[in-house]
Amino acid sequence: MSKNDNVHAIKSTKQKVYTFIITCIVLFFAIVMLYPVVYIFLGSFKENKELLLGGANIFPSKFVVTNYIQAWHEANFSVYTKNSFFLGFGVMLLTVIATSMAGYVFARKDFKGKEFIYSLFVAFMFVNVGSVTLRPLFELAVKVHLNKTLWSVVFITAGTGQATYIFLCRGFVNSIPKELDEAAKIDGCTFFQIYYKILLPLLKPILATVSLLSFRTGWNDYILPLVFTMSNESMRPLTVGVNMLKNNGDGAAAWNILFSGATLAIIPMIVIYCCFSRYFMKGMTAGAVKG
Repeated sequence: MSKNDNVHAIKSTKQKVYTFIITCIVLFFAIVMLYPVVYIFLGSFKENKELLLGGANIFPSKFVVTNYIQAWHEANFSVYTKNSFFLGFGVMLLTVIATSMAGYVFARKDFKGKEFIYSLFVAFMFVNVGSVTLRPLFELAVKVHLNKTLWSVVFITAGTGQATYIFLCRGFVNSIPKELDEAAKIDGCTFFQIYYKILLPLLKPILATVSLLSFRTGWNDYILPLVFTMSNESMRPLTVGVNMLKNNGDGAAAWNILFSGATLAIIPMIVIYCCFSRYFMKGMTAGAVKG
């Protein structure tokens, strides 16, 4: 065997070792991330007594399908599911409209203070004030008489989480040649007509990404809906309703019902991710790299 063949064999062996190590690391993190989901899913088929006793056995000793029926009736899931879809689609619709327009304006329009305003938006991507703003937001909603409707949660959620989406939309618009705008202007299109006739159809990948992320935000939000629906059970979304399943009325936590409700609550998000994952990845890479 020649010297070059030996070098090639050593490199091939090293490459295999590196690949094996990387694969092991990825598998480890995948197991760590998926284990809680699998545990909750399998726990939803266990009796509550089995969950309270604990143990290392992840599989139920006896599959109890009635947990799901009990969860559906006790949590009033038909109402909670409707509320969650309302929050998810409401936040998604407002976010897509606002961020696509803002991204287009920041990318194509020149006006005084544009870079300063955009810098503020980008800076707020890294700021999370959390529950500090709950009280002033609730008081504001009371003053404008929005505290008794889920629209208040939709407006607040969609209005306080735009920075990242504007950043992605602006980057994607910048990746589109400006010659399209100039050709549209020659044909008599106004600034807004260029947006919805020319650029909007080209923004499908990034809009799919923004739609997916904003829908997830509205669907998974807990603190804000909890505060705004404390006095009205019929307004609760799934995130709040599922949490109420912890107490079954006899002093013991109904973990089997809670796990069943949690499993039902995450099914829509899993389906949506499976359907739109390719658009999600394309939009994230294009919008994040080109800006």
